[in-house]
This record gives sequence, C-alpha cells and structure tokens, in this order.
Amino acid sequence: MRLIEELREGEMVSEIYLCKTKQIAKTKAGKSYYSLVLQDKSGTLDGKVWELSNGIEHFDAMDYIKIEGQVTSFQGSNQLNIKRIRKASEGEYDPANYMPCTGKNVEEMYQELVGYISLVKDVYLKQLLEGYFVKDAAFIKAFKNHSAAKSVHHGFIGGLLEHTLGVTRLCKAYTDIYPILNGSLLITAAMFHDIGKLKEISTFPQNDYTDSGQLLGHIVMGTMMLEEKIKEIPNFPEKLKNELLHCIVSHHGELEFGSPKKPSLIEAVALNFADNTDAKIQTFTEVLQGEHSEDWLGYNRFFESNLRKTSKENIK
Repeated sequence: MRLIEELREGEMVSEIYLCKTKQIAKTKAGKSYYSLVLQDKSGTLDGKVWELSNGIEHFDAMDYIKIEGQVTSFQGSNQLNIKRIRKASEGEYDPANYMPCTGKNVEEMYQELVGYISLVKDVYLKQLLEGYFVKDAAFIKAFKNHSAAKSVHHGFIGGLLEHTLGVTRLCKAYTDIYPILNGSLLITAAMFHDIGKLKEISTFPQNDYTDSGQLLGHIVMGTMMLEEKIKEIPNFPEKLKNELLHCIVSHHGELEFGSPKKPSLIEAVALNFADNTDAKIQTFTEVLQGEHSEDWLGYNRFFESNLRKTSKENIK
C-alpha cells in the first residue's frame, strides 16, 4: 500500500483510501466537480474530481474508495487529480491502515496509567477511579482507542490515553516537587480530566464533534459523567466531590479557553499547567514530524509564533 505521506508530485496512483469528506462544488465557469479529503494512517490528502464521467462511480463520505489519478501540486501541497473512482469491497482493505494511531504500545500505556491508582490514598477517590479504569470494560475499551482531539494534538487512535498518561506523569512529578499538593486529588483529576472527550468526539473513522459535543463540550460532559458515578458511591464527601469537579471544570485555565471556571485550588493550577504542557509539547512534536527542508517551519497559529527546529546537540 502506498501511504499518502509517500506520494510525490507527478506520480500515478492506483490505491484505496478512506474518503473522509466529499463536497460538490462549481468552477468559476459553473461546472460541477468533487472536492475530497482522502485519508490513511499517515495523514490526509486533498483530492479533486474535475470530470464527473462514467469512470466516477457512486460513493459517499466515509466510504473506502479505489481511486486512480495523478499527484499534482497546488499552493505548495500535494493534491490528487482523480480520473476513476469505485467503492472498495470488504476484504480489499484493512481499516487499521486508514486511521492515524499512536506509535506507542497501548497496553503498556494503560497498565502504567492504572498503576497510578495505587498512589491514591483517599478511599473514595480510589473507588471512583477503579469504577472506571478497572471495572468498566466498555469504558476501558473506548478509552484505549479514542483520540484526544479532532486536530491540534493527539488526534489519533490511542491519543486520549497517551495524553492522559502524559498529564498524569507530570502531575505525579509535581507532587514529588511540591509536597503542598494533595496528591490523591491531583492524580485523580489528571486521570479524569478529559474523559468527556469520549462523548464530545465520535470514534474513528469520523473522529468529529458529536452534536452533544458541540453543544456542551468535553469539560461539562466529563463533569456530568463523574457526578453520575459519584452518586453510586455511598457517603462520598460533598466537599471532596466539589474539589474534584472544580479541577475538571477549570483545567483549561482561562474562560476564553473554554473553562467554565478559573482555577481556585492549587491542584487545579497544577492540572492546568500539566495539561497545557503536554498539549503544547505534543503539538510542537507533530509540527517537527512533518516534512521540512528548512530550519524555520513557518507561522503556527496555536503558538502565535514562527517556529524553528532546534540545533542538533553534539554530545559524545
């Protein structure tokens, strides 16, 4: 299989890709054409069907399609000029080849994450964590396979797990450096901070915002999930519940970044910094992993800055 990241200008392509989006548009002359976004595990590619001829069979967005065409260049990026399309049949493709996936071992990451539960000394918080991460098989399966975002950072299968583990590692380090932190509360908040994304973002291959996700967002939805589970734990302290939920609702740090509240607890401040650190380092990492022939990588709206590769270390 030729991956999208391997395609070069001028090459002829005969391959199966996932049609992530399909739009019918018109040229300036009023002629209809298809504008597609094709996807495999290596990335996405803009595709155009300029001639809607008999060689273009019926297909819809989210179908796996066999295409024939040529790679061209438009505004510095590859584009596929498609001549023929048909829907692929089951057995012609492996869905795993068309979804971006974490490069890390999912089972090893999950076991490490669950291991942090042993550090939580509060019996109510531990029971809450085990209710999700140990006893709820449906939650565990979904959590392992979900992304952490539609785009920006960790937008791949296993991304939610990878991001949550990164945030939890940082929070554990904070508790070692700053003994003033309530370790049980912070570790619990770190592991739960993004569980609302299971409902905010649909599963692959769509990996798009759900209707409820658009209306409520993962912070509110995650808080609602925790409240429901807390009701099942007898005598769960009201004060502790509010402290945990506050960490969740304030973990984006600022109102303009989607937090219903700004941090009022020191643990909420720590969680916000850990979440922001892991998100930004991963975002920068994904930029660096792209193909760049120059040191300067261009302007990035997430960082609001022109980014550059770091000089290579020369340590013997």
